[in-house]
Amino acid sequence: MERKKVVLAFSGGLDTSFCVKYLTEEKGYDVYTAIANTGGFNAEELKVIEQKALALGAVRHATLDIEQTYYEKSIRFMVYGNVLRNGTYPISVSSERIFQAIATINYAKEIGADAVAHGSTGAGNDQVRFDLTFQILAPNIEIITPTRDMGLTREYEINYLKEHGYEADFTKLEYSINKGLWGTSVGGKETLDSKLTLPNEAYPSQLVAEGEETLKLSFEKGELSAVNGQVYTDKVAAIRAVEAIASRFAIGRDMHIGDTIVGIKGRVGFEAAAPIIIIAAHKMLEKHVLTKWQQYWKEQIGTWYGMFLHEAQYLEPVMRDMEKMLESSQRNVTGTVEIILRPYGYTLVGVDSPHDLMNNDFGEYGEVMKAWTPDDVKGFTKILANQMKIYFNVNGEED
Repeated sequence: MERKKVVLAFSGGLDTSFCVKYLTEEKGYDVYTAIANTGGFNAEELKVIEQKALALGAVRHATLDIEQTYYEKSIRFMVYGNVLRNGTYPISVSSERIFQAIATINYAKEIGADAVAHGSTGAGNDQVRFDLTFQILAPNIEIITPTRDMGLTREYEINYLKEHGYEADFTKLEYSINKGLWGTSVGGKETLDSKLTLPNEAYPSQLVAEGEETLKLSFEKGELSAVNGQVYTDKVAAIRAVEAIASRFAIGRDMHIGDTIVGIKGRVGFEAAAPIIIIAAHKMLEKHVLTKWQQYWKEQIGTWYGMFLHEAQYLEPVMRDMEKMLESSQRNVTGTVEIILRPYGYTLVGVDSPHDLMNNDFGEYGEVMKAWTPDDVKGFTKILANQMKIYFNVNGEED
């Protein structure tokens, strides 16, 4: 009888390595492994992962390159919306999971798989991101999750692999690192204790720069277009250029504390030099070129967009509506922002934009009025006060 096909979202770590052997040996599946690269792996790392998958018994391994898709369909909208989860976290690795799930299930449909599998545990957000995406895009394909369903320990998985002829170094590192194009998450014992923070050595990027350095970021309709005058048509390359410069100053480190999809509080450390600098510069440019109501409503949409993205709601149709509004708001967000970088921090200096609303003939704040008279201001203020004057006239003064 022909063996069933299962596509496994494979990272090369212990959990997904166990899943290859278990699904092959115990469940009788032909396992097709797939890794959807959103920018977290280089060519050499991807080759090692492929070799691991085949050594474990995978029938075939696929590397799905979705870096540009991830930028076009997620990162640029997070920049438009200045998205920082709880005002801190640029939704780094968590936003990638949705697109990894989409790519994996599309590959499963392409090869006619009977099932799709992932190695997420039952205590995190990723299980929901994968399951929900799989269910929506392929409701007839079975979802298999051995790590979650069996409640496995590291020791059990390692021993199982050894017993089935596969030995590798699965030494548990002190800190778990998940690297991506839009930032790197860092987990460790300190992230499990509300009183502690990560030590300096836990971060992959260490301080190597001294003094100060000027960085100029140029935007064209909200998208990063040039770094220090060098024009980039490849926006992913532009992000990497900013990361290479800013990470030397160990900028973008912080701790994200928030509510998980499953309802518990969670903490994770992260470093995201490029996202933090790009969003800060973009937001400053917007302050100069957008009206106050554009800024106000865009901030509301950005908050909701980030929350929905974080909580696995990317496929909800309202996300496309929000993206249209965010994109429309960027038509005048063009200009260059100057930033001074220094160890562990930065200063936004100023902007140069043809759409700068400070460049007008109406007046200079706190200095000169050109488009109104003193009497205009007196009358305006008198009318503006009417509503509050009526309230206090009727109700009297309050404590």
